[in-house]
Amino acid sequence: MTRVIIVRHGQSGYNTERRIQGRTDASTLTEKGRNDASIVGKALSNILFNAIYSSPLQRAKHTADIIHSELATHAEQSAVIQVSDLLLEIDLPLWEALLTAEVKQKFAEDYRTWHQRPDELRMLLNDAQGTREHFPVLALYEQARHFWQETLSQHQGETILIVGHNGINRALISTALGIPPSRYHSIQQSNCGITVLNFAGGLGEPVQLESLNQTQHTGESLPSLRPDHQGIRLLLVRHGETDWNRQTRFQGQIDVPLNDNGRQQSQKAGDFLQEVAIDFACSSPMLRPKETAEIILKQHPNVKLDLQDGLREISHGLWEGKLETEIEQEFPGELQRWRLVPAQVQMPEGENLQEVWERSVAAWQSIVETASTNQFKTVLVVAHDATNKTLLCHILGLSLENFWNFRQGNGAVSVIDYPSGIDGLPVLQAMNITTHFGGGVLDKTAAGAL
Repeated sequence: MTRVIIVRHGQSGYNTERRIQGRTDASTLTEKGRNDASIVGKALSNILFNAIYSSPLQRAKHTADIIHSELATHAEQSAVIQVSDLLLEIDLPLWEALLTAEVKQKFAEDYRTWHQRPDELRMLLNDAQGTREHFPVLALYEQARHFWQETLSQHQGETILIVGHNGINRALISTALGIPPSRYHSIQQSNCGITVLNFAGGLGEPVQLESLNQTQHTGESLPSLRPDHQGIRLLLVRHGETDWNRQTRFQGQIDVPLNDNGRQQSQKAGDFLQEVAIDFACSSPMLRPKETAEIILKQHPNVKLDLQDGLREISHGLWEGKLETEIEQEFPGELQRWRLVPAQVQMPEGENLQEVWERSVAAWQSIVETASTNQFKTVLVVAHDATNKTLLCHILGLSLENFWNFRQGNGAVSVIDYPSGIDGLPVLQAMNITTHFGGGVLDKTAAGAL
């Protein structure tokens, strides 16, 4: 496995002014940006990096230098920073250095396209090559693919750090996972946010998003809402650990309760979310998520818990209650198919992923509509591993073949925003936050079967 940790640069002057940066190199880190970069370095200091890559733009390079100096206080860290033009930020030459408000005013139609259909944004440029069409998002995705193709083959089985920008980081994550350019805005990267990807091989081979946009080290429990946010925020949580998770025994719809560690995880998730103003809560009716939700809601005594049958775990049918070795013995080759082509597997006397998709997405849409009707701002949703992974595919516009691309640790928190309201596309602001368990940046919860 090749582990890739991606960091966005610290806050810059242009960030505070809400000015478009693109490839202009005029903007430098603020004091907060420098301090946060130092904090990132400390947060990553227990990880041994084999290579560090940075964008050449000074806001990213300075961030990388500060992180590197923190890492260097640990003698075993020997990686040097390699600067790569393939990590340059998205190229928006007609908008660079303008305030976002000015771009909205001067390029109203293009700005609308940028937000609603980013893959279709086109700029006509006049330069040494004459007049040409430039599609910023499509060009950025191509650049990201080139970076992966060039870099992954050099670092098989190693751990690498990338310090880039909001745009290129999103394109790197999207090209790794297969998120289309039309959904460019469906994931976010905060200043000094940390994302972790695990690659089985090269681009196009299996990859897992272990976590997305962790910001807890900078003092932000959850990524802050965008200034123009007008919709709902949903906190999607996987239930705490059970004894069967620990044993890697398939649970499915067998109603296994939390174990003591699972109750502690739920308590820690509750502590982590205690300052968040939760307006409404939903859970699968099964014991393990229901108890997880009830423990979290002890900090929010006035919040009603609604049970949604559509959020139940996948029915594994005849696999339920069995260990992987037992399943392999009784159903030879089916576990391998489940790992490689999950959408094609029909659980014996159970469900397939399409059936889980239909009921869980229907429940999700119902929750979103209820929240909108009642003007709830923040909703807690507690469900299961397979249910959550299916919902994440839906949120990012991916097919069920992408099911294994997402990690969901016991008691982990993911953040989904609807910044333009329920008629707009959802945005995955953060995924699989597990730092409240004290294990640092990497997810150390039980691997566990579903």
